[in-house]
Amino acid sequence: MDLLVATRNPGKLRELNELLAGLPIRAISLAEARITADIPETGHTFLENATLKARGYAALSGLTTLADDSGLEVDALGGEPGVQSARWAGPEASDADRIRLLLERLRDVPPERRGAQFHCVVAIATPSGQLHTTEGIIRGEIIDRPRGRHGFGYDPVFFIPERGRTMAELEPEEKNRISHRARALQAARPILARLAAEVRENERSV
Repeated sequence: MDLLVATRNPGKLRELNELLAGLPIRAISLAEARITADIPETGHTFLENATLKARGYAALSGLTTLADDSGLEVDALGGEPGVQSARWAGPEASDADRIRLLLERLRDVPPERRGAQFHCVVAIATPSGQLHTTEGIIRGEIIDRPRGRHGFGYDPVFFIPERGRTMAELEPEEKNRISHRARALQAARPILARLAAEVRENERSV
């Protein structure tokens, strides 16, 4: 089954491909599908944004589409940056800019109050109108300086106590077993396998 993955982020696309390995699916990027339109993320929750993107790109492409929305929710900031995680420091900001703003906002917050979580929602939409959603969460805390060379986004300052390392210090294989996106996609694998089986059955009956 051809599956459109609704992202232009190369880091995210690489992660998704690794996490979907072994399924009877060929993942196609927006660029490969020659889709230049952007579906506005006007939702107020990860679920709303993932659903908007999955349904919108499925309608544009005629392909079953997987979209996700994810971000960092910091307890001491009332859940911010949340759905604004990628845009929190401005539309042109780099990962380093976003981390700098986060650490500035938490400058006077003691370590014991720096709890946070990465939260991901995956939405899968078919051209026929089916919609399936899953989610994944991983808890951690924000440290006061970046550590690690892997991952992207806020990974270098997201410390996972039970691992004793930041998300960016984990090898990609380990991150792909425990991350919020990994957990959401693991939950999505049986859904994707069933949709692929339906496609094969339809092809046989034609």
